Amino acid sequence: MVSLFDSIHSLGDLVKLVTSIQLFLFFCLSDVSCNSVAQKIYVELNNTVPCVRLLNATHQIGCQSSISGDTGVIHVLESEADLEWPLSKGPNPPYMVLLESSLFTKSIMMKMKNASSRVAGVVVVQKTSPPEFSPHTTCPNENTGVYTETYDHNLAHCNTTVWNPRGNGLSYEEFDSPVFSLKEDNETEVIKQCYFDHNRVVNGSGLQYPLCAMQLFSHMHAVTDTATCMRRSSMDFSTSPVMVCDPLGGYNVCAFIRPYNSTAFGHKENESVVIAAARLDSRAFFLEDSTGAEGSVSGFVTLLAAAQALREATQEAPPTRNILFAFFHGEVFDYIGSSRMVYDMKNNMFVIDLDNVHSILEIGQVKTCISINVWTYKCMDIRSNNNESVTNLVKNLQSSTAGLNFSLVETDFSQPLPPSSFQRLLRARAIPGIVLADHQTDINNRYYESFYDNAAHLNLTYPSNLSPEEQLEFVTDTAKSLTEVATAVARALFKQAGGNNSQVNKINADPKTVTQMLYGFLVRSNNSWFQSSHQANALTYLVQYLLANLTGTATNLTQSQCKKPDELPNESTYLYSYLWVQGVVPPNSTQRESFCVRTAVRLVKAVSPAFDLGDYISKEYSTWTKSQWKFIKARIFLVASRDLEMLTLGVGVAVLFTSLLVTYFVRTKADVLFSSVREPNNAAY
Repeated sequence: MVSLFDSIHSLGDLVKLVTSIQLFLFFCLSDVSCNSVAQKIYVELNNTVPCVRLLNATHQIGCQSSISGDTGVIHVLESEADLEWPLSKGPNPPYMVLLESSLFTKSIMMKMKNASSRVAGVVVVQKTSPPEFSPHTTCPNENTGVYTETYDHNLAHCNTTVWNPRGNGLSYEEFDSPVFSLKEDNETEVIKQCYFDHNRVVNGSGLQYPLCAMQLFSHMHAVTDTATCMRRSSMDFSTSPVMVCDPLGGYNVCAFIRPYNSTAFGHKENESVVIAAARLDSRAFFLEDSTGAEGSVSGFVTLLAAAQALREATQEAPPTRNILFAFFHGEVFDYIGSSRMVYDMKNNMFVIDLDNVHSILEIGQVKTCISINVWTYKCMDIRSNNNESVTNLVKNLQSSTAGLNFSLVETDFSQPLPPSSFQRLLRARAIPGIVLADHQTDINNRYYESFYDNAAHLNLTYPSNLSPEEQLEFVTDTAKSLTEVATAVARALFKQAGGNNSQVNKINADPKTVTQMLYGFLVRSNNSWFQSSHQANALTYLVQYLLANLTGTATNLTQSQCKKPDELPNESTYLYSYLWVQGVVPPNSTQRESFCVRTAVRLVKAVSPAFDLGDYISKEYSTWTKSQWKFIKARIFLVASRDLEMLTLGVGVAVLFTSLLVTYFVRTKADVLFSSVREPNNAAY
């Protein structure tokens, strides 16, 4: 008779057999995978926005976690006095502090920063807005505009006018621990409930384990400054090099009413251009939470509406001068977009140069009460000529307000220029121009460059009984006000460009278009009107397609022809861009009426010239970069007591050593344990 051991000739065979049985049992009998085990332990938080690291020529700002993430026991901060628990009294540091936006102040944040050994991180829940809050500096874009150390250094550092007196500079601090933003939603309630169930101290009693903890991952690759991170990014030691940081920027959106050949750069003889400008970008402590309702959206929506209002008039009676609509990107970070356009103009890399620029009208932040601020470059010998040109532009604006429900207030030439793209053009050449803004001295935006500068701050309110599509069509008071400003701007631009006065009163902005744009940019981007243009969420591309729709011409080209218009005899990509627009869905239909738009709108590179020049310590151009990261993640879980953790570790170590001893014993005695006595072949029964 042959026993089981007869087929096993070594310990290795036994190990293989046991392993096979274990794997079979695991895959056949177990319904718990690694992922499902993790899901039972952790609750992933999906609606978070991290504070990230930014760098420039001299230093770094922002936040990051350790490479393996930072973990702490959750503590919900209910008042500033409650800080004592995570900073000194709490027995279970480090703590992960959860606070509502009303407690998100510089004083509280700096106290937690200085106690980094007891505070592992901070999570800010966006809820109610405080009376005022600006994490930006008091002097935005300091020393990077027309006022510099070599020209009127007092104005360069805002010694005459402090433009943002509410600024506390929190966005420019460096934190060595993660700081996340969290929407007020179900995830917030889950965190708070976990805290109340496990962590909240009642009547001074001690905490009972397990405790509710949170782990935040936001490790940043870049450190020190831009020069360091760009040097490390250029090092290629592997087949898949890791980018450490990227220059901030993107694209400017530009459109002429009469397009120029896009391949013919430099000066245009006998051409004069009026530039109408606005900035696209804004920022906040959490970059992705920035909306810039008053700071930027009010301005570029007004300019978009003005461009639409000029469409028919400039086609029926073209003015003698051209008009360039310029939407600058990256202006918050030392005028990236405008400085790039100036650099390209000076180096014959733009379709016009600075000598072709006749004048500039820039729309800054405008809300409902509008005043006009007028400046010119004051130290040039040609000041009187500039003053005359500016005076004419002011007169054109003043006369354009006839019949409208607001007035323009002109400031004198002694008033310094506020932070504006116009400053970068003046830095290169004395160009007459004006800036429209809703303030005469310091910026009156209570939430300048913060996540509170949102739809509510811009007074976008809708009747509660309206559906989302009905809200899209509802003309708010803010939309009416900005429509008035857009009408005045469009008429003034037409006059400044030498247009026929008989056409002026026909130029009127459309309040419905303005209200749809405000709703889309600030309330709900996923709406039917935005979808009819483009499905992209990126602000630059939305503005590109909207401007194309508002100023371009619909064609009969098919989608394939729209992608390759140069193959057609009467189309030219040298003069125009061709964009396939999704179109609307007609009633009783499920198919969109898509079409091809011929437009003069183009995207133009908006990355600081410092990166083309390799001058990462430049004092002339922006050097801001954003760190790269591997992943961003936040999760909560229950953590056991230290005693239980040590007991578990001890038991695990004991099991390990016992297993090693048993294995050693089995191996040394294998010849005895697994030997078999075979009967002789000639045995007889």
